[in-house]
Amino acid sequence: MMTEKIIIFDSTLRDGEQTPGAKLNEEEKLKIAKQLARLNVDVIECGFPISSPGDFKAVQRIAKEVKGPIITALGRALKPDIDAVWEAIKAAERPRIHTFLSSSPIHMQYQLRKDPETVLNMGVEAVKYAKKYTDDVQYSLMDATRSELDYLCRVVEAVIAAGATVVNIPDTVGYAVPEQFGELIQQIMNRVPNIDKAVISVHCHNDLGLAVANSLVAVQNGARQVECNINGIGERAGNAALEEIVVALTIRSDYFQNYHHQVNTKEIYKTSRLVSSLMGIPIPVNKAVIGTNAFVHSSGIHQDGVLKHTETYEIINAELIGGKAGQMMLTARSGRHAVRHQLQELGFTLHDTEFEEFFARFLELADKKKEVYREDLEALMNENMTHTASIYSLEYLQTVSGSKSIPAAVVKLKKDDEIFVETETGAGPIDAAYNAIDKITGFKPRLEKYNLRGVTEGRDALGEVSITLEYQDKTIIGRGTSTDIIEASVRAYLNGINKLLAQRSNDAR
Repeated sequence: MMTEKIIIFDSTLRDGEQTPGAKLNEEEKLKIAKQLARLNVDVIECGFPISSPGDFKAVQRIAKEVKGPIITALGRALKPDIDAVWEAIKAAERPRIHTFLSSSPIHMQYQLRKDPETVLNMGVEAVKYAKKYTDDVQYSLMDATRSELDYLCRVVEAVIAAGATVVNIPDTVGYAVPEQFGELIQQIMNRVPNIDKAVISVHCHNDLGLAVANSLVAVQNGARQVECNINGIGERAGNAALEEIVVALTIRSDYFQNYHHQVNTKEIYKTSRLVSSLMGIPIPVNKAVIGTNAFVHSSGIHQDGVLKHTETYEIINAELIGGKAGQMMLTARSGRHAVRHQLQELGFTLHDTEFEEFFARFLELADKKKEVYREDLEALMNENMTHTASIYSLEYLQTVSGSKSIPAAVVKLKKDDEIFVETETGAGPIDAAYNAIDKITGFKPRLEKYNLRGVTEGRDALGEVSITLEYQDKTIIGRGTSTDIIEASVRAYLNGINKLLAQRSNDAR
């Protein structure tokens, strides 16, 4: 039976990056974009070029270096925005301009302060202008789900007539519920006479927890492109989760039998962890599809059923998304071959020099932890992927704390061949160590967020710390791992400081 393809449009690098604190630098955006290409998404929306010179450069580099998916970027329905989008993406193999304008009465009255006819004409002119650059133009009607149906259909018809190849119906504020949203898509499909000339897309937010459900019901009613983000990240409560939509279409192919996608599901797990690591946003343990508890059973009845037949309580095989149920335990005596094999099983391939650096960190951990599991290797790899050229490296750390003592820290850092040592006090040992680093480096960034998680279980579990630092309007995410949570915290802070210094050096060029 012939099935229709559902186009998977990934907006992790645009809408996902609008998650508070989830700021990425150019290298980090490129890493994620290359992994999204390996995931085989159809479209990568990689930024908002006119928003900043940094975002423009990141989009431009992705367009030049990432092959396979359509590369698009967002701009308002204004000529300078559209110019910026084209300049940023024009080197792509398959460039697309994405432009947008609101269509709801509340947005037109209070945000745009323009009447509906003016807004409609602006949209048409924006599409015509974008078509001068490329044949592939997407137009989005922001806040479509709170728009008047007759007006919505008029705008959709007009922008298609102007040359839009994709028209997006976003649930911008997460207002829709599945039955009504499905009916809205169906009405548009039935009432717009030239609807066959464009692909209808949907972009759902998760304010009511219905983003994935709304996206899937839209597919059943005629939408053929779904916009979504890895791990469901995004503004406010986030966007529709890519992994949930793709796996739902896969597992329930009996129900969604008329549709197919081309995503490489075996890359989901790796992509999910990479995005979480680089953006500093932990994945909830109970997150559908990719949470750490997704394949864990605590109920005796469930455990008994799974042991007898996996499908009694597990509808998703971990290997479908690139995870592994079984694992090989590694120790300090494990050779390079065993470690490299486990990394390859996890989907990581390192060049010889990179592997030797990683193996040194592995041995350091194995000496402390005795038994190293796949989750530990992932954490070390995630730290490695967020690593930037070390301007300062940690040589020595000693802290003092107690219920009746003043918390203090001695920190020794190395820069080039020079050693710096400082002793400071603080509210606790971590604060004291941060104060010492500030004194050595001359930086005093503001700590916006601090996250600590145990990678595995047990008293010797590896601790993984991610922090968000803010300094002179720059937001940086630092990451560190260690069996000592104070050391992990210091490594994360130093990682962030090195990124700030590297960024300042690049800005000066």
